[in-house]
Amino acid sequence: MNILGFFQRLGRALQLPIAVLPVAALLLRFGQPDLLNMPFIAQAGGSIFDNLALVFAIGVASSWSKDSAGAAALAGAVGYFVMTKAMVTINPEINMGVLAGIITGLVGGAVYNRWSGIKLPDFLSFFGGKRFVPIATGFFCLVLAAIFGYVWPPVQHGIHAGGEWIVSAGALGSGIFGFINRLLIPTGLHQVLNTIAWFQIGEFTQCAGTVFHGDINRFYAGDGTAGMFMSGFFPIMMFGLPGRRSGDVFAAPKERRPMVGGMLLSVAITAFLTGVTSRWNSCLCSLRRCCTSARHSDRYQPVCRDAAGYPCGILFLGRRD
Repeated sequence: MNILGFFQRLGRALQLPIAVLPVAALLLRFGQPDLLNMPFIAQAGGSIFDNLALVFAIGVASSWSKDSAGAAALAGAVGYFVMTKAMVTINPEINMGVLAGIITGLVGGAVYNRWSGIKLPDFLSFFGGKRFVPIATGFFCLVLAAIFGYVWPPVQHGIHAGGEWIVSAGALGSGIFGFINRLLIPTGLHQVLNTIAWFQIGEFTQCAGTVFHGDINRFYAGDGTAGMFMSGFFPIMMFGLPGRRSGDVFAAPKERRPMVGGMLLSVAITAFLTGVTSRWNSCLCSLRRCCTSARHSDRYQPVCRDAAGYPCGILFLGRRD
């Protein structure tokens, strides 16, 4: 597998854990005082964000395995616990965030694909087959922890410095992100870029001392500068794409407009309500990329930052505390 193929497959694997985010965002939003005012609902949504790295470890491992196996998902979780605890013991300042989950998920999925059918000697036969996968993943992740425990701190500082530069660049940084995001959609690599921006770039420390990384995590933690990598999507998903599809309807021959309108109405409503546009993402539209880049950097961003959640539809509009 070449590098491009690897990252394309990784982008597809990331879709499963990313698909969990709408549930977390809805629960967190509906539980707020200005809506249902039910703290237990908000806490239920917040718990997903609090354990997002584990969600990625399980989701990526399952998606990377050849048959979406539960043994691979369990191996991803085991590997995540082993690697993160061992790394923090070596260096308490290490915080890999969701990258730890992605790496251990890849290890769990790869180990499953390679050794899920292994046969051990009779006296160890109980641990053969799929039962061997979580055990082997734990040992592999222990080795990775020993490596990352010493290698990761400089990388972490580099990511932090790069994230600080992008955040400090303001409209320019978010505009470049929006353009590259749309540019990568035909290859499927936009999911990799989104994961880094949403869950790794930037750092925010609450009064209690808890550190949050990534645009989404910092936003829900109350960081006033967060949301720049999400806010630009709202105008495009809610109005730009539905408006474009309205133009497609009127551009169709009159005798075919009812059929075209019925087909496009469902995807337009989906985009407006939830921000999900996967059924349109095969369209290679340079104008759309430029518009998304502009929306990320223009005067609407401060308004949309108060509404940032994933995906970017009307259901996710609202104020943060």
